[in-house]
Amino acid sequence: MDNQLLVKKARAGDKEAFASLYIQYKDSLYRYAYYKLRSAEDAKDAVSASVTQAYMGIASVKNEAAFSSWLFRILYRECCAIIRRKAKLEFVEIDENRHLVPDSTYVRSELSEALDSLSTEDRDIVLLSVVAGYNSNEIAALFCMKPATVRSRLSRALGKMRQFLE
Repeated sequence: MDNQLLVKKARAGDKEAFASLYIQYKDSLYRYAYYKLRSAEDAKDAVSASVTQAYMGIASVKNEAAFSSWLFRILYRECCAIIRRKAKLEFVEIDENRHLVPDSTYVRSELSEALDSLSTEDRDIVLLSVVAGYNSNEIAALFCMKPATVRSRLSRALGKMRQFLE
């Protein structure tokens, strides 16, 4: 079934249409959240919260063609909220003179280190493009930029990652 038709049905209250949309986007949502948050648990939490918010607010989608951007904007905000909460928690732990122990199950790969070398916004652009499969027009809508700006930042960010990996 056509995506726009599914969105239209979901807006009208069709739970099965929303479930079909979720099935279509769940892997991309998870991959994006995982690379942004670097934690499987946090990624699952972010996707779950985002899908719940999307379900509750589906009636507010005015343009069915923009559903994908709308959904990822919700996920992006949720990921940012999780990062802020974790940063606040780490700050409190440091204030209490506790030593933070890095998660031993997470092994940093060279790719993760290359991503870390980018600014937050450039990292988001790379993840949305490479992991989530968004084009420059869709990413531009998320960040309120011109598509040409997104393309040039993506190119520079990928070049920087390439240099880092060599």
